[in-house]
Amino acid sequence: MLRSLYSGVSGMKGFQTQMDVIANNVSNVNTHGFKAGRVLFQDMVSQNTTSATAPGLGLGGVNGKQVGLGMQTGAVDTLTGRGNMESTGQDMDLYIQGEGYFIVRKEATADSDAVTYYTRDGAFKRDSQGLLVNSNGYHVKGQPTKGNIPAPWDNNFKSENYFGNPNATGSNLADINIPERVNGQRFESVTIDNSGLVVAKYGDTRYAMGKIELAKFNNPSGLQKSGSNNFSVTNNSGDPNFATPGLGGTGTLESGFLEMSNVDLADQFSQMIIASRAYQANSRSITTSDEMLQELLNLKH
Repeated sequence: MLRSLYSGVSGMKGFQTQMDVIANNVSNVNTHGFKAGRVLFQDMVSQNTTSATAPGLGLGGVNGKQVGLGMQTGAVDTLTGRGNMESTGQDMDLYIQGEGYFIVRKEATADSDAVTYYTRDGAFKRDSQGLLVNSNGYHVKGQPTKGNIPAPWDNNFKSENYFGNPNATGSNLADINIPERVNGQRFESVTIDNSGLVVAKYGDTRYAMGKIELAKFNNPSGLQKSGSNNFSVTNNSGDPNFATPGLGGTGTLESGFLEMSNVDLADQFSQMIIASRAYQANSRSITTSDEMLQELLNLKH
């Protein structure tokens, strides 16, 4: 059989994979915190028909002859560049001005173990128990105040007096609780500053309730997409490095904003056209090879 048949098939498979990735990118153009993917191709092994020879006996060297056997998908990368800021006006919507990830945890149930995820989607809210959660109900992790006691806040507030190590470790991360009442006063509002400090107002008094922490990875492209705008640690992402926003290269927080998808529609449509034409060209190589085989079969007549 002609090698070109199999080369054409490999090309069609590869560009179908690229179209799958492009379509997923386009479908998530309005997904907060979404990171676009891209496909990288590699050539497959080449068949040597003649080996190279060195110069000698009055003759120059001769290059070898190789015939390629098609292409293959080399990688499907995640592009981790930041998306643009979208203003929401919601105090508990957060945008990361840096390379960090929010830490959220799906707590254990009777049917499943607890799982920690990492996300760039900072759309948070208080649940009925006062816990800070994301849109899936996963608990947002951070540093609690010492003894989990709300700390009175004013313009002279010093974090070091109420919080532990600013470079938190995974063992001392906890839920951030904003209860309905503190010292008999009802909850009124909450603000989050660029260092992740959560300050809630009860009556005429403001209290520091905790600090949102961020995680940073040596290879964020190695994180695995886990659905619902979440990422999971893999062997190639490296372990998370936890830190307070603004430290350890995690970046600071911007309240009232969300991160938009980093999908570039103009680039995706350009890639879509290229993939479509390349798919068409590979299908044409298959039909041409088939016509050549038909001519060969017709020699018997």
